[in-house]
Amino acid sequence: MPTFAPARKLLLALVLVAVALPLAAGPPAAQVARLEERRDPIPAEEFSRLSQEMSEEDGYFRSDNFTSNETSYLHVVDKLRELVAAGGAYVGVGPEQNFTYIAKIRPRIAFIVDIRRQAVIQHLLYKAAFHRAENRAQFLSLLLSRPLTGSGAPGADATGDQLMEYFARADAGEETFMANLAAVRKTIQEDFRFPLGEKDRQRLEYVYGAFRRDGLEISFRSDGVSRPGYGGFPSLRDLVLQRDQRGNAGNFLTSEPDYRVVRQLQLDNRVIPVVGDFAGSKALASVGGYLTKKGYRVAAFYTSNVEQFLFQNGVFAGFVENVKKLPIDERSLFIRAVTGRGQGHPAYIAGHRTATVLQKIGVFLSDQEKGLYPGYWEMVTSHFIAGDQP
Repeated sequence: MPTFAPARKLLLALVLVAVALPLAAGPPAAQVARLEERRDPIPAEEFSRLSQEMSEEDGYFRSDNFTSNETSYLHVVDKLRELVAAGGAYVGVGPEQNFTYIAKIRPRIAFIVDIRRQAVIQHLLYKAAFHRAENRAQFLSLLLSRPLTGSGAPGADATGDQLMEYFARADAGEETFMANLAAVRKTIQEDFRFPLGEKDRQRLEYVYGAFRRDGLEISFRSDGVSRPGYGGFPSLRDLVLQRDQRGNAGNFLTSEPDYRVVRQLQLDNRVIPVVGDFAGSKALASVGGYLTKKGYRVAAFYTSNVEQFLFQNGVFAGFVENVKKLPIDERSLFIRAVTGRGQGHPAYIAGHRTATVLQKIGVFLSDQEKGLYPGYWEMVTSHFIAGDQP
């Protein structure tokens, strides 16, 4: 696989991670359906403008979310497909787990909202890899700086196991990495029209360097500890090879059709990363305003366990107000990962670090209005929807 070459000019579209607005405030259903049929590419200039103008100031969190740390993320996939109407908007937080949910839900647009500026830079790195890589093998080759060489190099029809086997033994050369890094910078700045300041360049090299250094063993890093395997967090390899409750593979990197769904949204500039605090005054409100104006309704909002910290920090009420500004309907869902006390959650499955559950956003707003959520635990154990048992 060749190193990153300067990408040809492409019109890019944004995948927006959208939040939901009270039902009464949304546009008429007929208008939503009509507008959601359109999916023209979003111009690169507009992609860049939306990302920058919706963003808040860089925030802090005590970890490097190079990858997800949620081993249960596939447990609700079948239920998602059953309950969520295809299309609409997706809103999420964090790294690559969003791509699997996007592949299953198939939204028209997605916004990824994260408190860390580094997360936006990481999603621009992903975007550059999606633009250059026609298939999953090429994507991993570019992301990990491990060229596809030799007769055993996997192609577009490779299974997830075959991809993991190849990239577990492939070498990452310094020369390949430096050439790719230079081309990624150029792609972000010239093709995506996204300016990178000096700190952004440093963040890009830091994140990309971690993928090159650790390869498939890269994982969530907590409290500045950067060695692979620390804390029992799953590696990228572990996450790709995770199975759902019926024993089926489900990660977007195990299915070429799923990969193509996400890639097309990236090519259309319809996955838009935004710096934002869920309880902040700008980011989620801006996403909600944009989605309402364009006639989208939120299909799914993946919050991970961010709400836990909003309760701890005493700012949960600000998040609730932001959710009220999102256009939703009766099928709009939250996707939540319960960590820590997740082992005591009724939906917990032995052997996992987390419990992943769904909740209808309209039910959440109704319960909140009734004062049913004095704390995080009461919220995640009230009116939740668990994945189907095998």
